[in-house]
Amino acid sequence: MRAMVDTSAYSAFMRGHPELTHALQQADEIYLNAVIVGELLAGFVRGKHRKKNQLELHQFLASPRVSIVDINEETAERYALILNALWKAGTPIPTNDIWIAASAMQYGCRLLSADAHYQKVSQIIVEYFEVS
Repeated sequence: MRAMVDTSAYSAFMRGHPELTHALQQADEIYLNAVIVGELLAGFVRGKHRKKNQLELHQFLASPRVSIVDINEETAERYALILNALWKAGTPIPTNDIWIAASAMQYGCRLLSADAHYQKVSQIIVEYFEVS
């Protein structure tokens, strides 16, 4: 299984969420994109444990199963399709999350997330995890 881990899922995984941990253990390949990494780094800057969080992210990214995928013209085409479908349905979601969904669509990944609004994106397979 190919899995894309969004920001909320990565954060829940790092806090030891058991279902996310299991899902990541089952994945053959784990993907992030620059938007996800940027959101994580922005959160680290605001947080109290910046260096620790950056080190943990670096270790996560060093796994041979983990890759950062490119955002390119093909991603942009998928972004446009998803955005227009959401507008048409009257169900907008945050812009960064549309880029993440477009990457998941492009690379054929199941998107792991703790954000329920991804379920509005019909073009991708979403595995939603409730996080308290």
